[in-house]
Amino acid sequence: MISFTSAQLLAWFAAFIFPLARILALIASAPVLGNRQIPVRIKVGLAVAITMIVAPTLDIPTDLDPASAQGVLVLIQQIVAGLTMGFAMRLVFTAVEMAGDLAGMQMGLGFATFYDPQNATYLPVIAQFLGIIAALTFLAMDGHLYMLAALVESFHSFPIAVGTPSAGAFRTLVEWGGAMFSHALQLSLPLIGALLITNLALGILTRSAPQLNIFAVGFPVTLAVGFIALMLVLPFLAPLLGTFVREGLDVIARVMQQAGGR
Repeated sequence: MISFTSAQLLAWFAAFIFPLARILALIASAPVLGNRQIPVRIKVGLAVAITMIVAPTLDIPTDLDPASAQGVLVLIQQIVAGLTMGFAMRLVFTAVEMAGDLAGMQMGLGFATFYDPQNATYLPVIAQFLGIIAALTFLAMDGHLYMLAALVESFHSFPIAVGTPSAGAFRTLVEWGGAMFSHALQLSLPLIGALLITNLALGILTRSAPQLNIFAVGFPVTLAVGFIALMLVLPFLAPLLGTFVREGLDVIARVMQQAGGR
């Protein structure tokens, strides 16, 4: 007859629940995988499947009781770690959507919005379009697989144990957020520059021909120039997104290493 002691059952439960918390937090907050349109049972099933593969390779303290005060703190620590990694990757998509938002406002499409199920909000049509392009590029370059690989590696750089993460990890994440918003402005600069020149030309045209109805002429002209500039910029978007994703994965690795005190 096979028998198990309560200590063995507790150790098995701890070896499963702690990595599951980090993995589930990442899946819930990561781009594409954390889309609200994906059913919750699919996300939970994926997290459980990954945990069953990863958990046997981890070295988790056997005396760590999930029901104790220390166990609860470690569980919260794993959830924060997963959310941090997912948030670092989501900033890449936020930067792209912000670039589309800035470009759409300059084109006069600020009123044209669509519902974004991933962020549960309304986004301008250009931001939604660039967000879809970013998601497709992310999947095409196997970004989701690299993200899961970074998640598995994080268990070695930031192991499951009782301890306090370093404050430098959060500083690195904040600096990454500032860098991504700077990248968003750089992404939108070609369109903003083209539209600025167009608006200056329309302004000069209005001064030279006051009888011209600028509202009837200016709107289609700015739309046409904006779409042409967007068509010229799109071929260069995929390489930039690949660079941003690689930088995001590097930030995840550095944040987990700093959190683990390495």
